Amino acid sequence: MQIILLERVEKLGTIGDEVEVKNGFARNYLIPQGKALLATDANRARFEAEKAEIEARNAKAREEASKHGEDLDGKTFVLIRQAGENGYLFGSVAARDVAEAATVSGTKVGRSQVLLNTPIKSIGLHEVEIRLHPEVTVTVTMNVARSEDEAERQAAGENVIESALAEQRADQDAQASEMAAVAAEVAAERGPSEDE
Repeated sequence: MQIILLERVEKLGTIGDEVEVKNGFARNYLIPQGKALLATDANRARFEAEKAEIEARNAKAREEASKHGEDLDGKTFVLIRQAGENGYLFGSVAARDVAEAATVSGTKVGRSQVLLNTPIKSIGLHEVEIRLHPEVTVTVTMNVARSEDEAERQAAGENVIESALAEQRADQDAQASEMAAVAAEVAAERGPSEDE
């Protein structure tokens, strides 16, 4: 199906481009969302008559998105979630969670604006892109942790899973050396064995 784009659409084109797309994509998404018109002679004439207004509206929306993007770009949001000792979440952090965290900070973000291909399933610092406008994309950091203390340690650059594993290994080494010392004491109290 041949359409005329009314705004920039990633991987398709910019305002005024006539492109060929699949019928379902045009009918179910582009046309109902107001992103395109069916490429007919009447719509071509309508587009040419309204082109200046469409471009001005797009420039205003881009300017507003840029302003909000400056406030949002580079921010870090802390999300406290339950997770196992290995750092994998009981559940996941989805686009909706990222959008809610960004909206709480003062910039209204819809979950469709969050570019998260797969949900976040482990604790740590995760960079997520948010598209505020077809031409304005910002990056935020999601600090997913089990507690506020852990979130602060992660923000400082500590790998909390590695730290916990190192702590666990140190405890196991201490227990092993303690058991070896006790075994040596018991062996010393018994005296030489009969085999000797």
